[in-house]
Amino acid sequence: MKQNLFTKQVAIIAALFLILLAGCSSKAESQTTEEETAQPILVQGPMPIEAEKFAEKLSDVEEETSGTFVFYKGTLDGYPVIVAKTGKGMENTAAATAVAIERYNPAAIINQGTSGGHDPNLNVFDIVLGEKTTNIGSLKTGDRADGEGIEPTNWIPMDLMASEGSAGEDPNAEKARFYEGDEDLLAAAKAVKDVHTEGKVVEGTIGSADVWNNEVDRIQWFHENYGTSVEEMEGAAGAQIAKAYDVPFLGIRILSNNKTNGGQYNPETASANQEYVFEVVKEYISSNLEK
Repeated sequence: MKQNLFTKQVAIIAALFLILLAGCSSKAESQTTEEETAQPILVQGPMPIEAEKFAEKLSDVEEETSGTFVFYKGTLDGYPVIVAKTGKGMENTAAATAVAIERYNPAAIINQGTSGGHDPNLNVFDIVLGEKTTNIGSLKTGDRADGEGIEPTNWIPMDLMASEGSAGEDPNAEKARFYEGDEDLLAAAKAVKDVHTEGKVVEGTIGSADVWNNEVDRIQWFHENYGTSVEEMEGAAGAQIAKAYDVPFLGIRILSNNKTNGGQYNPETASANQEYVFEVVKEYISSNLEK
């Protein structure tokens, strides 16, 4: 009789243990599934100096490649974040953005890195939040004959997205296109701007092109005609592709130099910007994505 009672007790304990084990396993599987299905945040940086510091701050990083593009897949406080090393230039960035959207289905994209100043009121280590981003390399020249010279200050914007026909057929194609930064991403960036103590954080317009402008008069022309705060070589391409897929986008650029006021190049700005963007991503996740 006692032996039967003991056997029953052992069976009951074993059954309870299996139920507890199954519950823990189910909970772990549920957490894993949530991490796998959550849409990641995509953070872009053109060069190694502008991407790898951020990737080092993530947990459980795995590296994937597509063509020349490198994607560092990890987590930030348990939420999936992907850092894309896109390479320099508009074509690289557009292609890397499309690949990332198709492959990873990101919840939002932040294009970040260094930039050259257009606004004389901004200094090296100041950060510009891209309230607007625009392509300053898409231009139509004046109609001038052989021997009449070149007049770059008379060139006009050419919006390649204005129509599917020739740019000369649509008057709207002769206006600059500005891609607006996502409101929620901007709010997250402004909420943590005090963490950046090496310079100020302002909202402005980011200009992008496959051109490196060193002529101060040319820089001032863009600042006056486009309202640009800084220039770089990637943001507008990322913004264009993000808009095509309806993915929230924000450019965040730190001044690494500013020829309009003598600000000398400082490579440490790339790391400082990634430190700030890391806080922006944490704020965006906690405010918009965590349940």
